[in-house]
Amino acid sequence: MTARPRLTPLLLGVLGFTGAVSPLASDMYLASFGNIQQDLGTTASMVQLTLAVFFLGNAVGQLLLGPLSDTLGRRPLLVGSLSVYAALSIALVFTPSIEVFIWLRLMLGFTGAAGIVLARAIAADLSEGITAVKALSVIAMVGGLGPLLAPPIGGLTQEFWGWRGTLATLAAASVLMLVLAWVYVPESLPVSERRPANLRANFAAFGSLIAAPKYLWFMLAFVAGFSAMIAYISASPFVGQNVLSMSPLMYSLGFATSGTALVLSNILNARIAERVGPPRMLGYGTLIMLLGAVGMLVLSLTGTLQIWSFITCAFLLTGGAGITMSNASALALTAATHARGFGAALLGSTQFAFGGLIAPFVGAWGESTAVPMGVIACSAAAIAALFALLGARSLRVIE
Repeated sequence: MTARPRLTPLLLGVLGFTGAVSPLASDMYLASFGNIQQDLGTTASMVQLTLAVFFLGNAVGQLLLGPLSDTLGRRPLLVGSLSVYAALSIALVFTPSIEVFIWLRLMLGFTGAAGIVLARAIAADLSEGITAVKALSVIAMVGGLGPLLAPPIGGLTQEFWGWRGTLATLAAASVLMLVLAWVYVPESLPVSERRPANLRANFAAFGSLIAAPKYLWFMLAFVAGFSAMIAYISASPFVGQNVLSMSPLMYSLGFATSGTALVLSNILNARIAERVGPPRMLGYGTLIMLLGAVGMLVLSLTGTLQIWSFITCAFLLTGGAGITMSNASALALTAATHARGFGAALLGSTQFAFGGLIAPFVGAWGESTAVPMGVIACSAAAIAALFALLGARSLRVIE
């Protein structure tokens, strides 16, 4: 019998990087939205659609690739999908029109989904309980370097080489991601633990997860926390540059500050989750996120939003979202012991489906006001707090 691989710090780091597909692919080109709109002769909502279709592709990809990995294993799907992802990233650099851009981003989201869903599934395969919370926090922390580093890199490449240079940098990151996965990520799911390829059994597995309160409430808290963050991410280029008159580089540096919050919150979570407990940490995360979202909404409605207060509210919102998502995902996957690939897929697909719906909706509401961002972020944060409370109650009832 082959020994199960160990979840080493190096493997956690690589999983964190492969799991950073979303922040890299979305955050690195945010500062280029205005230039893409001008050069491709399109509208702001069409440019935001490139972000939305990436999330939708990601949702479908995770829904298919996660369960498929329960049957075929994690490594073949991870390496194969990241190979196609790298090729699409290179093709995106040479996109001639917004229509081609949108289609490439859709396929990019589908293939990049493997890095996100399988990073979580592999970590869950090799850990459990508090160890799983710590592992997922570390993965989120490493992945959080994406929103920390991607915006300033994107801002700098935009300043010197334009938006195609930004996409070329993203393509280089995707090739590095593939190489690291190929060299360092082992197979974590033994053949003896794989599920047979049975469509009826697959639907039954999804049904059993949704019917389990311990999974459902924490999954929904995770999705709502992500939705609050996406409301900020998708609207922030226009709020920062159109409403607050920030330069692309200044906006990128301000956005990177919120990425710092994501990293710091997951460092804190990994250190104290065992002592405080994941359900309580989840509650703290939703409250911090709600505080940032409410501040953003009130300042927007009163017309008093300034650069420093925008960055401060974003710091609280993303930091709280980081704590919320790490603990909610760990608690949900702990409840999905019989089908972690399915559990991770349902988490990720629902997460990005809602993200894909929110991004263009915020843009359609207007690109010269911060009110839509505040309303949607505040609503999503409040919903996350409600589901976190319901999840905590379900744990007490079951115990």
